[in-house]
Amino acid sequence: MEENEVVKALGALAQPLRLQVFRALVVVGQSGLTPGAIQEALGVPAATLSFHLKELVASGLVTQERASRNLIYRAAYDQMNALLGYLTKNCCQGDACAVDNDPAKCGC
Repeated sequence: MEENEVVKALGALAQPLRLQVFRALVVVGQSGLTPGAIQEALGVPAATLSFHLKELVASGLVTQERASRNLIYRAAYDQMNALLGYLTKNCCQGDACAVDNDPAKCGC
């Protein structure tokens, strides 16, 4: 992942509602959610949600797919994992904790 992509992704997540939307999409997995379902779950107006979904899609962290008359939004796990990999690439100066993924074992 390139540095400019990282900045764009982190910028997209640096807004409370977008972070909530992204986390909701991560929780539901590959089935994704329609804007109506997200709107209902988070209690946000449609226009506001549309703006934030557009930002998440532009960041590459969320995908959009048309299924019949509905739009389905999904977390882009490959991009999420690339972002996490970029952020943790040199964790603990390459010690085993970076591979173990157990914060209790990390000496950072």
